[in-house]
Amino acid sequence: MLTTEQIIDGMSENGLRITDQRKTLAKLFGEHQGYLTAKDVYEYMGKKYSGLSFDTVYRNLRVLYELGVLEQVVFEEGIKFRARCSEDHHHHHMICLQCQMTYPIKFCPMQVTDGPKDFQVVQHKFEVFGYCKDCANDDSVMKKSSLLQNHASCGEGKLAGHDE
Repeated sequence: MLTTEQIIDGMSENGLRITDQRKTLAKLFGEHQGYLTAKDVYEYMGKKYSGLSFDTVYRNLRVLYELGVLEQVVFEEGIKFRARCSEDHHHHHMICLQCQMTYPIKFCPMQVTDGPKDFQVVQHKFEVFGYCKDCANDDSVMKKSSLLQNHASCGEGKLAGHDE
């Protein structure tokens, strides 16, 4: 993951003014290993900066994502952010749903897709969600996993909005 200094450098290199609030935001993501919701960030920042609006926090998260210093992942409960990986090559992730430990996937599945030749891909995301070895041994996680698998198999074989 990027360090606080690397996040600040990324902001600065892209012409973003480095305010005290943005330094605090960089420090939060530089020191936090897991994923944070916009609400988590808002509550953390609100303790130090009274009068800070949720819109300001969310706007800064979007800007930092667009600059490439934050990653954005869509979990079942919503969008979460974390500092970008420090690995320089293109890759994807496997993410534990319990502890949010993240493991790199060393190849890109886009290499094996057979999309139409006249389709120009400009961006793609690929995340695999599951449970790491430690969390998989937790009985409560396995019950939750079983429920998710049953739910996922209900619509197997169909794409939303498409008839067979």
